[in-house]
Amino acid sequence: MTERKPPGVTFETWVDKQIREAQERGEFDNLPGRGKPLPGLDKPRDELWWIRQKLDDEGLSADVLLPEPIRLRKEIGRLPETVRPLPTERLVRDAVAELNRRIAEWLRAPSGPHIPVAPVDADEVVAGWRESRPAPGEPPAEKRRRWWRR
Repeated sequence: MTERKPPGVTFETWVDKQIREAQERGEFDNLPGRGKPLPGLDKPRDELWWIRQKLDDEGLSADVLLPEPIRLRKEIGRLPETVRPLPTERLVRDAVAELNRRIAEWLRAPSGPHIPVAPVDADEVVAGWRESRPAPGEPPAEKRRRWWRR
């Protein structure tokens, strides 16, 4: 469609002519999905369908659309589950330091809604991490067997 619409021709007529000429040239042949139904026709209409589809295609969660302070608060809430599988205290402290770095970065130049976000105390996180782990030489809590059965 490099030519301009001539004056006096309705848009519908001009567009139909452009489509017909492209079909005659074969520009619509061998397109992916040709002859297949359009995906999602049976689903209810949603204004933000394209955003949800893009997030699914990219493998992202809807959290990326949230303002930064809300994302930080959610990460702070998920921190115990995030650090639980880490094998060493050093890695736990590194994870907390990275989160605190991002919090400090946001505090220097806040954007979005004003939601209070404070840095996380690494010692508290490490203490919680230690409590959630079995003592050295002790089997994990869910695999521990009782020596006496009723």
